[in-house]
Amino acid sequence: MRAIRNATWPAYFPDDYRWSISMMVALSLARTGGAEIGELDQIARRLKYDVGDDDRWFDEWVEMSSKVLELAEVAEAKGRAVTASSHYKRTAAYAFVAERFRLPKDERAMQVYARGVDSFRKAMTLGDGPIVEFVEVPYEDGNLPGLFVHAQGSGEARPPVVVFFTGFDGNKELNWFWGIEDLVKRGVSCLSLDTPGVGEAIRFRGFYLRHDYEVAASASLDYLESRGDVDASRTAILAPSLGGYYASRAASMEPRFKACVAWGAQWDYHAVWQRRIAANYEAQLPVPGEHLMWSTNADSPEEALRRIDGFRLDGVVQKMRCPFLLCHGEDDQQIPVTDARRLYEAVGSDDKEIRIFTAEEGGAQHCHVDNLAVATPVMFDWVAERLSSLTPS
Repeated sequence: MRAIRNATWPAYFPDDYRWSISMMVALSLARTGGAEIGELDQIARRLKYDVGDDDRWFDEWVEMSSKVLELAEVAEAKGRAVTASSHYKRTAAYAFVAERFRLPKDERAMQVYARGVDSFRKAMTLGDGPIVEFVEVPYEDGNLPGLFVHAQGSGEARPPVVVFFTGFDGNKELNWFWGIEDLVKRGVSCLSLDTPGVGEAIRFRGFYLRHDYEVAASASLDYLESRGDVDASRTAILAPSLGGYYASRAASMEPRFKACVAWGAQWDYHAVWQRRIAANYEAQLPVPGEHLMWSTNADSPEEALRRIDGFRLDGVVQKMRCPFLLCHGEDDQQIPVTDARRLYEAVGSDDKEIRIFTAEEGGAQHCHVDNLAVATPVMFDWVAERLSSLTPS
């Protein structure tokens, strides 16, 4: 168990950073329909005497997910589509939050995760929000599953598009709850993908974490170029957390990207995990330490470290030429601000910006989970304006 150091936000579990940051992630989903504050409070109250017991975490979140699923199914049976959609969103989000600490990923974990995927699909099918397509992006010897969300209000037959990757332990659906509806209202379409090492891509398709993320990024661009309803020549990439590495590397290695947003900095992810493993995982982790072995298909921490040896941005981001925005929290307890400044200074783009969110304004924690409403408009406005300023192809 790792206590929170010098935190600028109140924590449900002050003696356990991992549980607290995950609860903050869950709370952040409430603003987009992925959670209900009262339900989260019930879960937290039941867990407060068992902090650090990941089996209890799993059971409580699954129980709430099951309870809300019953509400969704009753509403759907009565033809109440909007109500059912609302309940299915929370069913999905709670299932994903439950499964994130479940290691090994046993049959029960896979069942709960599949519930999340299925419930989210039902929510989008029954809902009255933006048009969402569930798509397959060709990738090596298979496909990456994704969500394609159409731009709203742009008036363009072929609007610009943002490729939205996730982080170390997120997924394409949680990207939705982190603001895709707000993003597409700015006149850009969005492709949110489960990529190697995350989401369905690893759980059901066997695509493990890899350092050369430009391969998945190039596949996403190839897919977008095959569509007639977006302008793939005006494509940006955006990603949170470890996605700060994915996006930065992809934009440096794949010149077709016209803008890049790192939603949280990375610099030397191999060094980050060296420190975590040397400390016997007594560090500020988002998930159990064994998650690294699972995501890289390694049998030991040492083998996992070898497999992420390429996760370094020095010597890579100097090649970037597209506009670049880096947003980071001053009290990020996983990745220090010094790493953010190293990344910013090394990026080769002439047009680059860094935004460090403070505790006073909000958004000071990892990926700004303590106040997404302050941070996401900065990123979404920036990327939409950069893309809209480009000449359509």
